[in-house]
Amino acid sequence: MQNLKDISELVIVVDMINGFIKKGAMCDTSIGKIIPDMKKYLKNEKDKGHTIVFIKEAHDIDCVEFKKFPIHCVKGTQEAQIIEELKPFVDKTNVYEKNSTCALFAKDFLSDLSKMDKLKKINICGCCTDICVLNLALPLVNYFDEKNLDINIEINKNLVATFDADNHDAKNYSEMAFKLMQLNGVKVVDTKIESNVNHDEINFSRLI
Repeated sequence: MQNLKDISELVIVVDMINGFIKKGAMCDTSIGKIIPDMKKYLKNEKDKGHTIVFIKEAHDIDCVEFKKFPIHCVKGTQEAQIIEELKPFVDKTNVYEKNSTCALFAKDFLSDLSKMDKLKKINICGCCTDICVLNLALPLVNYFDEKNLDINIEINKNLVATFDADNHDAKNYSEMAFKLMQLNGVKVVDTKIESNVNHDEINFSRLI
C-alpha cells in the first residue's frame, strides 16, 4: 500500500471471500457473477494509481454474531480467504480483518483511514449489498460528517451483490440498500464495466 498520507482515492473490496462465494453456510454462488467486472475494475483502478484494500470477515470461533447467523468465515479457515480470482490485487499490507458486519471496526482500518489527509473519494464494492456493504457505507458517511470531511463515497451497482434465500430476495434487498445509501448521501451509479477479461480464466465450476 502507498503512503497513507498520499492516498486521494481509495477502493475498498468487501468480503469477496470463499465463505460467501465458493462454499460454506453463508455462501451463495450467484454472487460470483460480479467477479469478471470486478477484476477489470480493479485492474483499471490499479493502473490509475488508486489504492485498493480488502476488508474481509475472519471471525473468532466464539463470535457473538453466530447467534444471528450460522457459523461462517472463521479466522484461519479456507472460508475466510479472499477468492483466488482477486489474489493478484492482494498483498501483505492491504488486507484488514473484521469480526462483525461493520468494516469500519476492522483492526487498524479506522486508524489508517484517519491518516489519509488527502483522501477525496472512496469506492466500495463487494458483498453483501444490504449487510456488509451497507454497514460500511453508512458508518463512513457518519464518520466523515462528524469530522467535517467532504469525502465522496460511491457504489457501482455492477460491482456489488447479495444472496438469495427463502426470506431474502436479492434484488429487493439490494434496491432497499441502494435507496438507504442514496438517502444518506452515498452516490449509487449503474456504470457498465467494459471487461476485456477472458471469462475462461475464471473457473466457474468452482462456484457450483
